[in-house]
Parts: sequence; structure tokens; C-alpha cells
Amino acid sequence: MMKITYFGHSAFLVQAKEFNALIDPFLTGNPHTNITPDDFENITHIFVTHGHNDHLGDTEIIAKKCNSLVICNAEIADFLSQKGIKTHSMHIGGRKSFAFGTVKMTPALHGSGITSKEGMIEGGNPGGFVLEIEGKKIYHAGDTGLSMEMKLLERENIDLALLPIGGNFTMDVEDAIVATEFIKPKMVIPMHYKTFPVLEGSPEEFQNKIKDTEIKILNPGESFEF
Repeated sequence: MMKITYFGHSAFLVQAKEFNALIDPFLTGNPHTNITPDDFENITHIFVTHGHNDHLGDTEIIAKKCNSLVICNAEIADFLSQKGIKTHSMHIGGRKSFAFGTVKMTPALHGSGITSKEGMIEGGNPGGFVLEIEGKKIYHAGDTGLSMEMKLLERENIDLALLPIGGNFTMDVEDAIVATEFIKPKMVIPMHYKTFPVLEGSPEEFQNKIKDTEIKILNPGESFEF
């Protein structure tokens, strides 16, 4: 049994046996949540899809506090390693087995620059992740536009897809519908909407327009077990 908790934007907690992982832990400055890095004691892994502040988020603070392993692209891994953080670097198309299961890094169409006091730092290629844990597969798309590469995910037999719907910086509702048709997951949780005024996508509209896939709308702070 896995448990998924949503913190708004693209931030999730994924829990299974001896596995407590955050994905894109944007907490500080996230208007959807009152959760802070202090609320976490045992985060084993952190997955970072790209370097933007609203996704890299509180990775550094939480990883140092919990001695978490951060899984991300090589450029972000180098940036974090220089701060004394444990990392495992991957790149798009790579698949790796871990004690908890397997991770595959998938393409995303976006940017990945890391904001620093010295200015913007190269953050490598943005991506997403397919996590296989306890025989179930979760796909976190990261920030991305619609792409034909998503059609390849159909053969992964995704149980749960976490897809952005906000528009402007990522897919909007209409493109997320096509992405769902490409991937054919058993279930979708929409994400990356209403955090900022420009992210106008409606999860209810998305749910109403999808016919053959279950759509699970999680409010920030809500959890779901499957």
C-alpha cells in the first residue's frame, strides 16, 4: 500500500514501507500549504524534476536535516553535492534500481535554471520520473508541455500519473487531456495550478472532460492510498 499526500503546486509526499520521499518540495513560499521543512523527520529520498525555485524548493534544508538522498539530473546533483548533500544523478532515459524499487527519468519540455545570489546557474535538462514501488508505477511529469514522447509511457502501464494542468508555463487542461490519452494511466492527479494567478487551469474542468481515466482531485493537505 502506498500513500500520496499533496501539498499544492507540484509537491508530493510518497510513502511506502521504509520509503518516505518528497517530490519537488516547494513548501516555503507555497501559498497552498502551511507545512514547513520542520514538519519532516524521516525523509529518505527527495526527487527534483528541475532547478526552478518552485520545484527545487526546500530540498537543501530537508536533505541536510534528514540525510536524504536527492535524485535529480547531474547538474542539480553537482550543485547540491557542493553543499554537502547526498545525491544520485540521472539523465533522461536512464533507469536505476534502488532498495525501494526503480526510477526512470523521463523527458520534460521546460527550463531548469537555478536562481542563486550569483545569478542564474545552469540546471541541466528538466525531466520527470517514473517510480516503481511495491509493484505500482507513479509518473510525475514535472513541468512540461505536451510531447509525443508521452506516447511511449503507455507501455510503462502507469498506475498513477501526476500531470500539470495550469497552462502558461506547462500544459493546460486541453493538452493534459491529450497527454492522458497518450499515457493511458489508471488514474491521474492534476497538479501545478492556481499557485500563481497565471496558472489558470481548472481541475474540475479537466475531470469533466476525461471519460476513460479516473481523475482524483486532491486538495492541498489531502492524502490518497492505493
